[in-house]
Amino acid sequence: MAPPSARARYIANKADNQILSKKPPKRPGLNGNNKPKEAAPAGKKKDKDAKKRNQPTSGGQEKGITNPIMPSVQTAFKTFVSARLCSAIWAYIADCDETFNYWEPLHYIINGHGLQTWEYSPQFGLRSYTYLLLQGVPGYLYQKLFNPSPILIFYMVRCMLGFGCAVMERYMYKSICQEFGIHIGRLWLIFQLFSVGMFVSSTALLPSSFSMYFGCAALAAWWQQNYCFAIFLTAISALLGWPFAALIGIPLVLEMLLRQRDWKTFVQWTLISGATVAIPMIAIDTSYFGKLTFAPLNIVWYNVFTSHGPNIFGTEPLSYYIINGFLNFNIIWLLALQLPIMLVMDYLIVPAKSKSTLNFPHYISLAPLYLWLLVFFAQPHKEERFLFPVYPLISLCGAITVDVYQRIFFRFKTLVFKIKSGVHYLDHSMFIAILVMVTSTLLGLSRVFALYRNYHAPMDLMLELNQFKATPQYDPDVIYNVCIGKDWHRYPGSFFFPAKNFRLRFLKSEFRGMLPAYYDEGQNATKVVQPYFNDLNQENEHMYFDYDRCDFLVDFDEGKYTALEPNYSKRSKDWSVMKSLPFLIPEKSHKVLRAFYVPFLTDNHIQYGDFNLLKRKTKRNGR
Repeated sequence: MAPPSARARYIANKADNQILSKKPPKRPGLNGNNKPKEAAPAGKKKDKDAKKRNQPTSGGQEKGITNPIMPSVQTAFKTFVSARLCSAIWAYIADCDETFNYWEPLHYIINGHGLQTWEYSPQFGLRSYTYLLLQGVPGYLYQKLFNPSPILIFYMVRCMLGFGCAVMERYMYKSICQEFGIHIGRLWLIFQLFSVGMFVSSTALLPSSFSMYFGCAALAAWWQQNYCFAIFLTAISALLGWPFAALIGIPLVLEMLLRQRDWKTFVQWTLISGATVAIPMIAIDTSYFGKLTFAPLNIVWYNVFTSHGPNIFGTEPLSYYIINGFLNFNIIWLLALQLPIMLVMDYLIVPAKSKSTLNFPHYISLAPLYLWLLVFFAQPHKEERFLFPVYPLISLCGAITVDVYQRIFFRFKTLVFKIKSGVHYLDHSMFIAILVMVTSTLLGLSRVFALYRNYHAPMDLMLELNQFKATPQYDPDVIYNVCIGKDWHRYPGSFFFPAKNFRLRFLKSEFRGMLPAYYDEGQNATKVVQPYFNDLNQENEHMYFDYDRCDFLVDFDEGKYTALEPNYSKRSKDWSVMKSLPFLIPEKSHKVLRAFYVPFLTDNHIQYGDFNLLKRKTKRNGR
């Protein structure tokens, strides 16, 4: 049960601002011209209203502040949907793991062919087809009913993911306003809308993004003390999404068992949720792999208990997450990291000891973020997507830090200028919140614009193949081989091919790791154990294709060449440039100005290479 002061604060906030109403009401006791209303009739209603207006609040009396601009839940939802649809259309695929481990198997499910990675080999079974089917079934129905271009299926799935993320954010926004206060809810809304991290992660076809949807929804349910729903959402996040996302639920479990001592509800709903999610999942994956398979257990075993684990795919220093956090959340990331210290300072400096949350103290409700950072910062193998599940929490902790700064500033100002009692701290400190919101928004928009300009070329380039399909040279009965060498990790996926008779082929390059291969033809392709797959990231010659049989070639000309990575565009006897787009050369560009677009400065300090789509000139096999 919340402390009386915390509940009083929530009641006062809700009464004064009516966050859940569509139209902000007039302040109690004031008319539209800020003049006193006529006295209410004597009785219980008068006593109740008077009591509401005089409830104590954190950091001062709420009754001293004019109505703030506070979007309703429905308005917030509309803005979330708009932002996530923008992400679905304009965000590029930043991680080759998303392409080859999810978009390619999904393309196989929908269109009958696609690339398979070693994780989908039955001998390893690290990935779940159940997760893919959640996205694949709508795409499959869309394909069967309307037979659209594959690229339309791609964007339909992306828009569906963005809408799902917006639903989660709506639920979380409502919960944050109730648990932490409407001012923090308003800040969180702005930070989320213009967060680069959310722009990238909200429509990514990745289990870590899926776990972000359901894991943060579970936290929102927990903050509302809806424990049963929170457990169920956590099970979906960890089992259907990413098993390591169960880490988010540890504070929930400890609070339930040690603080609430509600063992019965925990055990009961853990069994119900686990059975509801795991049993169908095991049945579906077993049918695909041809043997009993529980993918979450397999991926945990591989990453934690094998001798090599994920470290063979590369390790990064601690600074990797610090830098990526700033690129994705700019100053909000720095504010979130300092929140634990700021909360201690707030407790010591600000005299108001009424609780600033409704149900839980900060060290419980915000523990999932810092527990997550503690665990993943310590891992040698680091990926940007590993932080996706806690991205909304970074915005939340940043918002709370801003609020703490405002409270401390007001406290010092009160001591210096002897401000009269009854004045709300927001009346004198809103410039701090506005300054942070404006700075964060401008940095976020600058980063998004830079990402689009610098890295979107591969997706735009592949669309040019649709122009070839409209020419007389196109033959629907011929398989067209689209080759790629050193830039294999920038390939956006088979959904960007104009028809089913296009295939991606790999040319040998300086890369020496494991590449994917096409699923076998036939009904039981997912059950076939291929001899060329391994879990040691060792290359296999089976994946490489004959250069002379390529019809198209995708190559990035950045000015560095080797025997295995020549300048294909200069082989004018073999190739003609079908399309060329600029793509950033990081080594030759300014580190800051390539990360953030600054008008009149960026273009003078960065350098682009040519990302080329080449078409073979000479005919082969009589064509």
